[in-house]
Amino acid sequence: MSQKTSAYWKHNLKYLIILLIIWFSVSFGAGVLFVDELNTIKIGGFKLGFWFAQQGSIYVFVVLIFVYIYLMNKLDAEFKKDTE
Repeated sequence: MSQKTSAYWKHNLKYLIILLIIWFSVSFGAGVLFVDELNTIKIGGFKLGFWFAQQGSIYVFVVLIFVYIYLMNKLDAEFKKDTE
């Protein structure tokens, strides 16, 4: 594997790990660990802990998908993968 390819995958894995940590923190942290504290806040008549467990983590996951697309397009342009 060339140095350029190795550096590309190192950046890619770094992005994946960071985004997965964010997703895990939101889905597990807000939906399970901090649910009691978040349930003291209400959004649209629903407790915030319940909302994160049912909807919020899904929204965060979708946003993370678009963030990943943006980061990978930027990384591809940096390493000129789209022309190889």
